[in-house]
Amino acid sequence: MKLEPIITSLLDTDFYKFNMHQLIFHKFQDLTGEYHFKCRSKDVVFTDEMVEEINAQIDHLCTLTFKKEELDYLHSISFIKDDYLEFLKAFKLHRDYVKCYKENNELVCVVLGPCYLAMPFEIYLLEIINEVYFRLKYNYDELLLQAKRRLNEKISKMQNGTYTFKFAEFGCRRRLSHDFQDYMVHEFVTKTNNCVGTSNVYLAMKYKATPIGTYAHELVQMYQGIKGLDLAKGNYYTLKDWYDEYQGANGIALTDTLTTDVFLLDFDKHFASLYRGVRHDSGDPYLWGEKIIKHYESLSINPKEKTLLFSDSLDFDKAQALYDYFISRVNVSFGIGTYCSNDTDVPALNIVLKLQRINGQPVAKISDANGKTMCSDDNYLTKLETAVNKRVKEAK
Repeated sequence: MKLEPIITSLLDTDFYKFNMHQLIFHKFQDLTGEYHFKCRSKDVVFTDEMVEEINAQIDHLCTLTFKKEELDYLHSISFIKDDYLEFLKAFKLHRDYVKCYKENNELVCVVLGPCYLAMPFEIYLLEIINEVYFRLKYNYDELLLQAKRRLNEKISKMQNGTYTFKFAEFGCRRRLSHDFQDYMVHEFVTKTNNCVGTSNVYLAMKYKATPIGTYAHELVQMYQGIKGLDLAKGNYYTLKDWYDEYQGANGIALTDTLTTDVFLLDFDKHFASLYRGVRHDSGDPYLWGEKIIKHYESLSINPKEKTLLFSDSLDFDKAQALYDYFISRVNVSFGIGTYCSNDTDVPALNIVLKLQRINGQPVAKISDANGKTMCSDDNYLTKLETAVNKRVKEAK
């Protein structure tokens, strides 16, 4: 079964990819990155037909360039810089940077190339893999009806006041399909006051919504592969370079790449004052929120002037509970992905495409929760964990 092209615009990706891409374009064109796909869901089989279709979709993806109206839209965003836009005029994804095949009944997808040319692949590939899987394995029309029915129920609860929190839609990477994400974002932004924007840049442009996103774990991990830098200080290098690039725009910092305890060692009064807030992506959200509020208070910073952005596997009931718990003490916002973009009677896939090496050197994420660590080199992971634990111990 041959599908219509899934990706038809290079804006059909998460906003934070552009934000990270601009920084990497300006500072790190000498870095080579290697990214690996992983499906964390159990007993998932990708058929030969699926792999063939995924490769055909990648072929099409690599023919795309930015259209004038897309570049004009990016130019309208105040912190997207002219030299980066000039680069994007000629930008094209290179097909030979991606290998996708089956091995031992598992899907293998590896991206290898200069970071400033290869790192944009991530979201496009996840969008393709996920949609191909659901369209070829299930009755897609039935799944679409289920997703729309559940979406209508969510919107009704927002309209009747059951849900009062504000959120951004973060559903690109595990969406049921491009068409459903398009429909869903339209419904949220036109029928509720709860949705403040979307991470999908194409849909933000289409529906005049706010594009939302800052940076991801891969940016902090990147510094592990640069010779001469302290393995346990990736957060410090990221916070400094990010602020230098954006001067306070995109001011939400991610805490859990090397554990939040290590992040807070670098998130001193200087950075805590400069950044608008922090994002939660692993571990107990209540314990994390209490820890962040306590940290702000220890720096004599009023938490009510800062934002906690929760984004870890949320549904609307969890978000409302977190909102009710924290809102009297701190600003609260949410990034909600799969629950918005792929909520059907069939469990969504838990898929990722993670940075594994920089310039041939292994890198890793050590999150605040078991099961999110992904590293291709166990010896390196032990070395990184030792460096992180030493920093924490020395700080006590």
